[in-house]
Amino acid sequence: MIYLSAVNADRLFHSFYRLKKTERLLMNSAIRKFIFHDLQTIEGYIDPPDALVFLSLLQSQKDANLGGAIAEIGVFYGRSYFLLRKIGGSDEKILAIDLFDIGQTTEGMPSQYSRFVENGRRLGMPVDEELIIRGDSTTLDPALLTGKIGKIRFFSIDGGHMLQHVTADSRLAMETLADHGVIAFDDTFNPAWPEVTVGVADFLRKSGGAFSAFCMTKYKTYVCRREFHEFYTELIADSADLAAFDHVETEFLGSKVARLHNPISRRMVYELMIRSGMSAFSERVYR
Repeated sequence: MIYLSAVNADRLFHSFYRLKKTERLLMNSAIRKFIFHDLQTIEGYIDPPDALVFLSLLQSQKDANLGGAIAEIGVFYGRSYFLLRKIGGSDEKILAIDLFDIGQTTEGMPSQYSRFVENGRRLGMPVDEELIIRGDSTTLDPALLTGKIGKIRFFSIDGGHMLQHVTADSRLAMETLADHGVIAFDDTFNPAWPEVTVGVADFLRKSGGAFSAFCMTKYKTYVCRREFHEFYTELIADSADLAAFDHVETEFLGSKVARLHNPISRRMVYELMIRSGMSAFSERVYR
């Protein structure tokens, strides 16, 4: 039997910590390259700030052994879906729900689903069609989702933008969410979709304080159960991937929220680089 002295054990621990830190930096470098280059080839709406919030939340959950699957309502052509696939890795269960009724082929059939699947082939991440639900999310039984993937640790909602859609989708997320799970609501406070804001506020108020917001960006609001609010608030504050943003503390329905401010000057430089064919270098704007 081999015994380690306290000094050698400490050295071993720190060597292991440095190794894991190096592995994380290399992995994050690859994921950031994917966010700022490959992901931009897919038509869609998720911005770099939210892509980096997704990265921070999902990786930190895994580091803290907070298990569970991932689900998304509203796929479009797969920009956020393939981001979740890239962050989660090959072993992650990711369920996607969409009507897939956009566009038309020459035969008069919707082209959205075939374009989504083709994007997966092109990126080297074939779609697991067993985990795709082609239908109306507002009619789904929570047991259908948990039967396929179990409890969910991260649930992205970007489906219908009317009040009845947000109400139904938030209820579905709540009933399938792990205790430590996060719900990401898209288009909160977007003046083009005012009922999303009403729906999110209703969800938080009607939960009786069980859920609270902890982070907001220009486009999304992130909520969790109140007992994990401090954990996620500190996670956002400490994330190296979010250090480029101004962290402004605000309050929403009684909870302290970190609003990640992305200055317009940075957004303009980023958009200029993308439009000039310099997407490979655009990641430097968000360091």
